[in-house]
Amino acid sequence: MALDAAHSTLVLVDYQQRLMPAIHRGTEVIDQALRLAQGARALSVPIVGTEQNPRGLGANVTRLREHCDPTLSKMHFDACPDGLLAWLRRADLQHRSQVVVAGCEAHVCLMQTALGLLRDGRPVWVVADASGSRRADDHAMAMAHLRQAGARIVGVEMVLFEWLGTCEHPRFKDLLAIVKAAPG
Repeated sequence: MALDAAHSTLVLVDYQQRLMPAIHRGTEVIDQALRLAQGARALSVPIVGTEQNPRGLGANVTRLREHCDPTLSKMHFDACPDGLLAWLRRADLQHRSQVVVAGCEAHVCLMQTALGLLRDGRPVWVVADASGSRRADDHAMAMAHLRQAGARIVGVEMVLFEWLGTCEHPRFKDLLAIVKAAPG
């Protein structure tokens, strides 16, 4: 199954200001998530963010939060019972069955949210290079578990170019600029 921007929603899980300094490759993870969000925005893909216990961990990083249509506060590690499924089931989003997910920590909130979406019968793409954990081993184990559970493990550029489908897409140059502006 190919990703289609017209049928996709992007979920950005818990890129919280107090958490990100402890995340392995945290700055790179934020930069990749920002590229993903900018591409989604350029292609009119709805974006929802989540924040785990924001009173304790604070708000999401501002430059990501500003791209989110809503940001849902949650207490469960899986965002599904704390409003994510209700938001995705809105009438204006019914045709958007594909869910692209990225976030932190990969082996906790991101993984449990992706598993919840899979249980709901949704095709899920997990963006590995825009996701992070405190330890690299935890990230690797989460990606292996999610792949085994049926999620597709992808990278930011894979998602952006799959959403485009062709270099003749009217937003191709916009997304190419986002890709070329990537740090490092």
